[in-house]
Amino acid sequence: MRLRQALFRLPVLERPVAAANRSRLTAARLGHLPARANAQSLPGPVFRLPEVEAGREVRSAVGSRLSPRSLSFAAVVLLPIALAASYLFMIAADQYVAEFRFSLNTVDPRRLDALSLLTGNPNRSSAALESQIVVQYLTSRAIVDELGTTLDLRRIFSPPQADWWARLPLPAPIETLVLYWKGQVDPFYDPANGTVTVRVRAFAPGDALELARAIVGASEKLVNDLSLRGRRDRVRHAEAEVGQAEARLQFVLGEIRSFRDREGLIDPGESAKSSSLLAARLRDELVRANAELSTLKTYMREDAPGIKVMNARIKSLETQRRAVAQDITDPDKARPGTLSHLLGSYEQLESERKFAEAAYQHAMLRLD
Repeated sequence: MRLRQALFRLPVLERPVAAANRSRLTAARLGHLPARANAQSLPGPVFRLPEVEAGREVRSAVGSRLSPRSLSFAAVVLLPIALAASYLFMIAADQYVAEFRFSLNTVDPRRLDALSLLTGNPNRSSAALESQIVVQYLTSRAIVDELGTTLDLRRIFSPPQADWWARLPLPAPIETLVLYWKGQVDPFYDPANGTVTVRVRAFAPGDALELARAIVGASEKLVNDLSLRGRRDRVRHAEAEVGQAEARLQFVLGEIRSFRDREGLIDPGESAKSSSLLAARLRDELVRANAELSTLKTYMREDAPGIKVMNARIKSLETQRRAVAQDITDPDKARPGTLSHLLGSYEQLESERKFAEAAYQHAMLRLD
């Protein structure tokens, strides 16, 4: 214990000390000598050498100097965080957010298009398209011009309590105002539920609420205009289709009337049916007349009056049958006035009339 009390510091050590003795001296200074026997083996008084203190001073000097990596970390990470925190907590003015949501409904049927199939939403309606149009409209210059007629947007976005970094710089041209508007208004369309979400930021709660209400009114007006324009376009198109179908039907009916006046037949189909029935009846009578003639020839002579009458009747029936057959058909196609030719022309006109009537009825249903 007397050995510890004898420690003192010398400024200069003239002679070198061995490494073993130096470690022992250091241990003696720190108070970790193992036993009295080891302490008695130390030669002379114990001194704290200046090499140990010098090494500590060198290490402390090296540790006090910053490395380039530490300087880079401080400049890239710590300094921006400190500046952002200083701005947010000491300089930045409060901003208020007004949020509203809406969805559009339509009675029009859903339709398919290539874009909807690629996006995985095949059931796209006009409401979805109008919602996307509204989202694009809310970030365009059109709504800025629309709201600028009733609201002073420059005053709202540059109040006295706003900080210099966040407020709208004045005087602001329309291009700067539109760019600033895009940063203050955030519309989003969710195709999963068809809802449009809009967030509006301002430096006063009343201004944010007023902007939100104005945006709702402008969006509603846009949707109503789009719907009204679409309805007007559809009605105009339906009326045009009705006019075209009516003109087509009137033209076909005029052609049928001219055909009847020209050919002297109301319905060539009915006339052909009557002629066919007449030809069939003549054939039956001719068959019966030939049968009677054969019967008469069994018991009468060729020059008998009955045989002569029957031959004359058969000849007359054959002449009538040939005349009726020539009126119905013309195998040589030399006479255009046959019923088959007239019936073909009339059937073509009748088909045109049926198509024209169907188109007219369909156009009237679309118009209704």
